[in-house]
Amino acid sequence: MFRRAGSSLSPNLRNFHSQASSTVRNARMRFRTHPGIAISSGVFAAYILWYTNSRPIHNDAASQSPLENATKKKSNLITGGDIADSDDLRTVVWGSNKYNTLTMEDIDVIRTPSIAEWLDGVALRDLAIYKDNAACVDSRGDVYQWGNGFTGGDVQKRKPILTLREKNITKLRLTEGKLYALSASGKVYALSTESAKQTLRPGAPTPSSDSWWGTGWLWGEDETVDFVEITPEETLSWGEKIVSIEAGDHHVLALTSKGRTFAHPVDKKANTFGQLGLRKFKVPNPAVHHRSKTNGHLDVELIPKSLADPFANSSRATHSSPVPTASEKLLGIDDSNIRFCTNFFEIPALKGIQMAQIAAGGRTSFSRTPDGRVLSWGANDFGQAGLGSNVALDTIIVPTEVVLWKSSTNRKTTKCMDITAGGDLTAFTVERTGVPSPTPSPTTIDLLVCGNGRWGGLGSNTYSSSQSTPLRAKNVSGLFEYSDATQSLQPIAPHAVTISPTGHVLLTLNTGATTDVGVRDLVVWGKNYESELGNGKKSSIPIPTTLETPEGGRFMLRRRKAKRILDLHGKLWKRNVLVEQCAVVGPENSAVYWKIVS
Repeated sequence: MFRRAGSSLSPNLRNFHSQASSTVRNARMRFRTHPGIAISSGVFAAYILWYTNSRPIHNDAASQSPLENATKKKSNLITGGDIADSDDLRTVVWGSNKYNTLTMEDIDVIRTPSIAEWLDGVALRDLAIYKDNAACVDSRGDVYQWGNGFTGGDVQKRKPILTLREKNITKLRLTEGKLYALSASGKVYALSTESAKQTLRPGAPTPSSDSWWGTGWLWGEDETVDFVEITPEETLSWGEKIVSIEAGDHHVLALTSKGRTFAHPVDKKANTFGQLGLRKFKVPNPAVHHRSKTNGHLDVELIPKSLADPFANSSRATHSSPVPTASEKLLGIDDSNIRFCTNFFEIPALKGIQMAQIAAGGRTSFSRTPDGRVLSWGANDFGQAGLGSNVALDTIIVPTEVVLWKSSTNRKTTKCMDITAGGDLTAFTVERTGVPSPTPSPTTIDLLVCGNGRWGGLGSNTYSSSQSTPLRAKNVSGLFEYSDATQSLQPIAPHAVTISPTGHVLLTLNTGATTDVGVRDLVVWGKNYESELGNGKKSSIPIPTTLETPEGGRFMLRRRKAKRILDLHGKLWKRNVLVEQCAVVGPENSAVYWKIVS
């Protein structure tokens, strides 16, 4: 603080000093001919001396960094801002900003948590960052998109642009080239992540209309952005709707209110590692303009590479050329179009099995049953499927159970409470309950991590590029705190875990669950090449570490009632709304925003 203050005053003080010296010299020369000027000059010199003595110069004053210069000029990013003592809603960002996904300014890297002023007073429903573009849902349920990948690098269009409106969106997921949005009513919409591909053709029917001539203008729903609704191929039962979506790089999973699991191919790479859980599906026939459920579709197939070419990893002497994994009918179809496939398809192996949660890594899929059992399928080249060292396959084409009790004692039962996946890392939050006996052991909650831990993402103080057996993360597993309500020790569970595609992890530790304080610790570890861990350094951390504020205190996430909430246009939405701070990660960057608690 003092360094910055000193450096900002130094140029001014030097100017004042030079002015004072020249004023005194001129006063001496003109003293005899102009006594009035001499008196006024003496008064001014005395003022300068008082100013310089009252505002000392520090010898260790540092010069401003490019980030501080940009902050001072544009006032859109406050470095080292303190959000703890503010009643306003402030979003904090750090890490890589090379694609302008964190702030609109020309700053490549933000070393420490800094306040993004363009989101002051704003609470969001969801926020997603993916490679060169980002998107959010504001308090009204409207979708905004931004980033160099979205605008095509146009400097004049860096601000978030409203793309999907009046759909009451609650959740977003970004994939390679497409954005998927889930509404409160259970509808899923797909948009392009490039602004140039969202323009409607002149005379084209509005996406909000089901008829060929368009009725959006009649109901006030006329759109200017092209989007499409993704619907289940099979009609859902009465009262059933989609309640959750998760996405990898090239595939999307959906979970219904009755526990049914569906998959959707984003493009032709959607099933390279069997992550869809199915091979055959239907896509719209581009040659047919008026399609129905009975005609106008093509039956196609995406074959996992391990089945299409079992000898892909063999030597060149025995393997001549790659074998195609997509059927010939897909050769002439543009899979970058949002209408490449407009349906969800139920995963055959999971029919009749009720699921409570779905999760997706970059190329891997997971599902969890209500009783805490886990199934995984897809890529396993880094052990991210969590199937253990006995399974050496790099592709799992059938949902297979993950055994999580191996690292516990025989006197405890293990139940999975949550799954989080990102890139090639997977984390399982498990509850271990002691078997009743004369001396029962206490219930503990552990975080087990597997996959690519090359940058320390496993959290076990190791750097392993392939870990197939989930390891217990240090510092966040087996924790306890005293509860005044129960007069006993209670296990501390992670409130939320987020894993970036590039290998860093942010965990919100539920340290205030047994009190009314309403705060949670933010714990970070993993890759840190672009300061995505927020500590101002560039060295990776292989063990969970509490993030600290610039003042040296613990970085705490809070939950409270907001006096007022603004939308992204700066207009008042509501007052006295319950909100909480939520951590989100992208490729080599992180953010903490205020989320509306439903």
